[in-house]
Formats: sequence, C-alpha cells, structure tokens
Amino acid sequence: MTNLSLDRLVTLEHEGWEALCEGRGGAFYGALMTPGALMVLVDGSVLDRDAVVASLDEAPPWDSYELHDERRVGLGEDAAALVYRARAVRDGAAPFVALMTSTYVVVDGEPRLALYQQTTL
Repeated sequence: MTNLSLDRLVTLEHEGWEALCEGRGGAFYGALMTPGALMVLVDGSVLDRDAVVASLDEAPPWDSYELHDERRVGLGEDAAALVYRARAVRDGAAPFVALMTSTYVVVDGEPRLALYQQTTL
C-alpha cells in the first residue's frame, strides 16, 4: 500500500502550491492527476485534466500561499482525501481564501489526484 498518511498528502499539496507559485502548475498537475480526474472550482467550473493543464499553463503564478487546518479522511485502503483551508495571494489582489478537498487514489503504487474541489469562504 502506498503511503497516504496525513504528512504525505500535505506534502503533495505543498508541492502543488509551490508549482503554482513557480509557474509550472500545468506540468505538475498534468503528472499528478489521474486520466479521469476533475477539478471543481469556486466559479462553478468543472475541469478535466487537459483543461486544468491548459488553464494553469496560462495562469499567472501565485505570490504566496498558506495551508491551515489540514485533515485526512480515509476512503479505504487505496484512497484518502485531504481537507484544508488555503489562503493565497497574487498580483497584489485581495487574498483568495477557500476550503479545499483533494481526493487521492493509488495508481501503479503512487498517489494520484482524482478529484479536487474548492469552496470559497
């Protein structure tokens, strides 16, 4: 069984946010997401993996981010969700603050993102 511990899931989320801050989110999430994965965003958009990659390739990088209140929800032996609060800032705009849920499944022995959802606060 692949490690889907709280620490591992939080590390994956930090790696994703760092990729977004460095302008390489498309490549990162293209590799992390399962082929059928979806992202549900606060504006009501539902994006598949290809749409996520394309949108992140065009998105300006985040300047900074913070994660808080991380909680793991077990979903069986090979799946788990991470729920957390995020605050991110870009281009001097008002902070983006939301609750996030990232659901991971094990594919070929590695954790992969299957579903991500944002809920604005």
